[in-house]
Amino acid sequence: MVSAPSVIAALLLALLCAGASAQDARPLAEDPVLEAKVMRIAEELRCLVCQNETIAASHADLAVDLRKQIRQKLQQGQSQEQILDFMVQRYGDFVLYRPPVKSSTWLLWGGPFLLLGAALVGLILNIRRRRSPASAPLQADEAERVRRLLGEEKS
Repeated sequence: MVSAPSVIAALLLALLCAGASAQDARPLAEDPVLEAKVMRIAEELRCLVCQNETIAASHADLAVDLRKQIRQKLQQGQSQEQILDFMVQRYGDFVLYRPPVKSSTWLLWGGPFLLLGAALVGLILNIRRRRSPASAPLQADEAERVRRLLGEEKS
């Protein structure tokens, strides 16, 4: 059986080993003003891997690389507009988190409204179909046959 002091000693040794290998977090950029500009531009760009996140919020490798590219371009003296134009040239309008309304992006903007309209039309047609009579009334011979069948099942 293992004694309590040996378990405590083993836990303390494990904690000491874990603490020895820990490192301080490195700052993302030497210049906090530059990093704020990087994040402001990154908020305008969509992560091409995640697609529902900006590259500022994404941890995907591509998003990290794009943030590095933005940082380098800012250090080279490029403006936000130049960087966004470069990204659009390279990846298309889809890389913008809020793409402009134009012929190539109308489906992004109008698609939800088209789907909503189609759903409403489907709903209206379904309601109308349920309100209309399901079938024509039975003829005399069919009604008699139904009565006979039901009468035989009751006995």
